[in-house]
Amino acid sequence: MTMGANLLLSNVTKLYKNFKAVDDVCININKGEFLTILGPSGSGKTSLLKLIAGFERINSGEILLNKDNIETKKPYERNIGMLFQNYALFPHMTVFENIAYPLKIRKYSKVDIKKKVTELLKLVDLENVEERYPKQLSGGQQQRVALARAIVFNPPLLLLDEPLGALDKNLRQKMQLEIKHIQQKVGITTISVTHDQEEALTMSDKVCIMNKGRVEQIDSPERIYQRPKTRFVAEFIGEINMVNCKVIELEEEVAYVTAFDNNEIKVIIDHDSDFSVGDDMLLVFRPENIAIIKDPNEWENSSQAVIKEIIFVGDTLKVKVIINNSTEVMIKASPSIKETLVIGNKIILGWDSNNCTIIKD
Repeated sequence: MTMGANLLLSNVTKLYKNFKAVDDVCININKGEFLTILGPSGSGKTSLLKLIAGFERINSGEILLNKDNIETKKPYERNIGMLFQNYALFPHMTVFENIAYPLKIRKYSKVDIKKKVTELLKLVDLENVEERYPKQLSGGQQQRVALARAIVFNPPLLLLDEPLGALDKNLRQKMQLEIKHIQQKVGITTISVTHDQEEALTMSDKVCIMNKGRVEQIDSPERIYQRPKTRFVAEFIGEINMVNCKVIELEEEVAYVTAFDNNEIKVIIDHDSDFSVGDDMLLVFRPENIAIIKDPNEWENSSQAVIKEIIFVGDTLKVKVIINNSTEVMIKASPSIKETLVIGNKIILGWDSNNCTIIKD
């Protein structure tokens, strides 16, 4: 099994004439980690992947693979496994022959090729189709063949470029888990580029959010979602409420802010948070992290609100409310309480200090 590699990108910059596609990017990926690079079109995520693969040359900075500087090496010299959206399978080769191809060009013996390919066929659950051709396979099977071919030669690093973009939604969700399970079994360090937020949050150990060539935040999927560090990350990932607030008191890991016409709110903060008492900030919280409650004494934060709109979206209700006659926010609730909600009625909202954060505007 592959043990993976450590990859370090240090102050990497890529220019296309005067345009900075990648701007002073620093990323450290540990052995065996699955990192997904996520961002809008033009954010630099695909350019960054090309730099790691060697398809483009950096203008400045360093790319170290297991402390080996690879920035001057050609793509084939980097020995990196790659999986692309179109799979690039050889149509005239069988499943076995496609997977065996990287071993053949590396002059492996027939015995070793048979052993390695058989091992990979079992890993990706394709043992019964090894003699079929790509056109005889489903989209999911083709994707697994391409994945097996990308890792059969034990590369230290696997790069995925929109690997599931060609699949329909249901199959894509299934393959997200399959790829993650295979990656964990093999232990290969993996970098994936995608525009699909669900895919990034589902598959990754860490998510890197890029914007205009720069890294906005690198963190676990949970922290990216629940504790965004910038306004861009907060707005880019999922639905979120952002409300103006002012810091009135700071403790080691707690801030007290005023919002909603001077309601005092307790917020859990990171120890390295960079703001001071008196700063104007944004109070940030997800719609599903604020609840309709009965007893405000059971919650760290609470506020009165008036129901403005109720939207049924299948597995949840979206409820627009006005807090203290001043601020509109969105909350999510179970459809089972729909009959108890009436537009214009007053309700009490509650949320805990670790279910919200504050960021600079």
